[in-house]
Amino acid sequence: MNRRSFIKTSIAIAAAAAIGPSKILRAEPSKRKMTIDLVCGGLGIRATLPEAVALAHRHRFESVAPDIGYLRGLSDDALEEFVADLHAKGLVWGAAGLPVEFRRDERAFEKDMKRLPDACRALQRAGVTRIGTWLSPMHSELTFLKNFKQHARRLRAAVRVMNDHGLRFGMEYVGTKMLWTSQKFPFIHTMAETKELIAEIGESNVGLVLDSWHWSMARETEADLLSLKNSDVVAVDLNDAPRGVPIEKQVDGNRELPAATGVLDMDTFVNALAKIGYDGPVRAEPFNQTLRQLPADEAAAVTAKAIRKTFALIR
Repeated sequence: MNRRSFIKTSIAIAAAAAIGPSKILRAEPSKRKMTIDLVCGGLGIRATLPEAVALAHRHRFESVAPDIGYLRGLSDDALEEFVADLHAKGLVWGAAGLPVEFRRDERAFEKDMKRLPDACRALQRAGVTRIGTWLSPMHSELTFLKNFKQHARRLRAAVRVMNDHGLRFGMEYVGTKMLWTSQKFPFIHTMAETKELIAEIGESNVGLVLDSWHWSMARETEADLLSLKNSDVVAVDLNDAPRGVPIEKQVDGNRELPAATGVLDMDTFVNALAKIGYDGPVRAEPFNQTLRQLPADEAAAVTAKAIRKTFALIR
């Protein structure tokens, strides 16, 4: 179940123009450990994993999202060759997506759980160590408590399988008010609530997927970010927001590339990540129609430029 499937509004922007002509400076390695990560799906790019790796290499990304299906189909020799090529291109793995539908009925959950060990083995064989998903911030039938208990039970079972294969699991809360108020029962939509779910799951390999958008929509602060350790953060998304729209009226599917408008406090966000020593993937997820209509190379180029522009803020 893709989050875009329940986001009903998407307003286009001119992605390339939004970045502007300012000179892009890469932060010195001593100032950041996090990687510029390519996730083709978040940019509207259709690409096989080999195509994604080539695209990431051409545009100086530093990590790329793994594709479980592709990796699972490789023989041991082919996988060894593929990973060697990945590293030869100066790339490492980002975070995989969780292939388990835990938000719907029990039958769908149990069906996916039967296939999870095989998916985790494929990731482990390739050297992938991070996997993540997002939490739906509302429900039409389940109260907060019932939904919380269901999430804890289902995700605990999945997390234990992931832990057996050396995978750290991250959860992304969705802070957009237009979403968490859109159904009868609001659910987790803040960092504090997500921390409570992590505690309830009670496994050592569980952390957060942070998003500058949701951190801002939840009205969180630098102190919230600095309350975390590197080990608490599995993956990070960078996005900016349209100008002239109050936080409570922002629409999840109408975002800008990072540092495009200055509406969100990217300076505080990336510097806090650097302070806690975050060393994982940082990817853009703008859900932007104009960006999605660009050719793959143009979309990748403008995205890499936007992330580098944001990283240049790190002091």
